Amino acid sequence: MDSTFSFFISVWLKFFFLFTPFFTLSMFLSMTKGYTEFQRRTLTLRVSGAVGISCLLLFLFGNVIFSLFGITLDSFRVGAGALLFLSAVGMVQANPATSKPSPEEDIAVVPLAMPIIVGPATIGTLLVLGAEISDPFRKALGCAALLLAVVSVGIILLLSSFIERGVGKKGLNILSKVSGLILAALAAQMILLGVQHFLSAR
Repeated sequence: MDSTFSFFISVWLKFFFLFTPFFTLSMFLSMTKGYTEFQRRTLTLRVSGAVGISCLLLFLFGNVIFSLFGITLDSFRVGAGALLFLSAVGMVQANPATSKPSPEEDIAVVPLAMPIIVGPATIGTLLVLGAEISDPFRKALGCAALLLAVVSVGIILLLSSFIERGVGKKGLNILSKVSGLILAALAAQMILLGVQHFLSAR
């Protein structure tokens, strides 16, 4: 029971930080200036739905995609890890953009869901994490952890105004950089695991 719970928490935390919630929050606040609370809530629900559906498909069909293109899991670990590391470095070094779309522009799927939350590095990592889990029960647990991570990010976006008043823009920037450091560690682990498995197989 303890191992099942720890597995669930571990997968949930990986997905949660993979979605870069605080960087996403900064972008969300920047792009929804002038929105009413009702408009922000509606947008959050649409973003969460788009992220949940796309991520579940990537998580469940990673092995199929690898087989289709003849890509080994270890080579994808290294490639996805490198992308994730570059993404993490960008988060640590850069400040969130402050671009604001026009009121008529639909930003739920593009750019908020993709590529801000589900970018190339996130897609690659989702495929790897999904392919690593072969046991059906753990696969189901992984799906549940993934959906909980999506809901967690959705709750953060729903509370965006409150969080902005509480921690301020500087606080959000610091939290975003800390998330970047955690992602860099996750990326390094993926790369090292891929290289280790590749060398041991030779």
